[in-house]
Order: sequence, then structure tokens, then C-alpha cells
Amino acid sequence: MNSQELILKQKLEDCYSEIFENELIDEIIKVGHLKTIKDGELLIDIGSDLTHIPLILEGVVKIVRKEKNGEEIVLHFLERGSTCAISFANCINHKKSIFKGVVETTMEGVFLPVEHIDEWLVKYKTWRHFIIDSYHFRLLEMVDSIDGLAFMKMDERTLKFLSDKVKINNSLI
Repeated sequence: MNSQELILKQKLEDCYSEIFENELIDEIIKVGHLKTIKDGELLIDIGSDLTHIPLILEGVVKIVRKEKNGEEIVLHFLERGSTCAISFANCINHKKSIFKGVVETTMEGVFLPVEHIDEWLVKYKTWRHFIIDSYHFRLLEMVDSIDGLAFMKMDERTLKFLSDKVKINNSLI
């Protein structure tokens, strides 16, 4: 293993060793590439081709949906140890992105080519569970958002949003 692969292996083990088996981590090292994206930069834009899936090692990414009239709504945040569940189906079906991913705090991630995503679903039980858990977690977040819209007053929703943002960014700023 070269020094770049050793660094990637250490970062993956720090973040995903309790989730993925060693053989999957080894495959991720072979095909993935490590990338850092700074605050405020786009991870992906609406209408972009999805060629890679990110595994978040550090930082936070805000996932946003944009309406035709230009209004945006934050769907959720991706953090260390997560990935974008919405991307999986789009990648497998070769669809363009229906959301925008904006880096909130400098993100470091391993980007996996889509051609391996489907193959690993069959080959690795831990990968399959990771994908299903990602969908499940996002579904629960969506239900929570719907509950907030349906049952919370605007000031309560605003306070919740700001509280969540402080937790995500680990800062009051």
C-alpha cells in the first residue's frame, strides 16, 4: 500500500470500522478517492450527473431542495459516518440529481464510483445494511419535518432549526 492508501485506510477505519468489514474497506481504498471540499462550496447541484457517492469522514453537508420559483428548503444534513441515501437510487438508475448539496463545514470524504454501489449491495451484507439504515434514518427525519410543519408554530420551528444548526456545526456562530 502506498502512503495515500494508508492515510485513507486509517481515516476509513476511524470512521467506518464498526460498520464495514475489512474486505469492503479494502475495496473502498482501491476504487475511492479522498477529497476535501471547503465551506460554502457545492458538493452537487440540481441536474448534475451522479457519478460518485460520498462517504463523509469529516464536516457537514446541507442537502437542499429547490422549487421552480427559486425557493429552497433544507431537507437534512449529512455528517461524519453518513452518506446521501437519495443518491443511491439516482446513481443506480442513472438519474440526475434532484437536490443540491452545500458544504456547511469543510468536508472530507471518500468518493465511490457508482459502478461499485450496486455490486456491493449483493457482495457485502454490511454495505446493504448501511444503505438501508441510511434510507431509514432519512425517512425518520422526513417524518419529523412533516410533524414540525403540521404541529409546530413558526417560532417553535425556527428555534428547532437554529438548535439543530448549532448541534450540527458544533458552534453558536
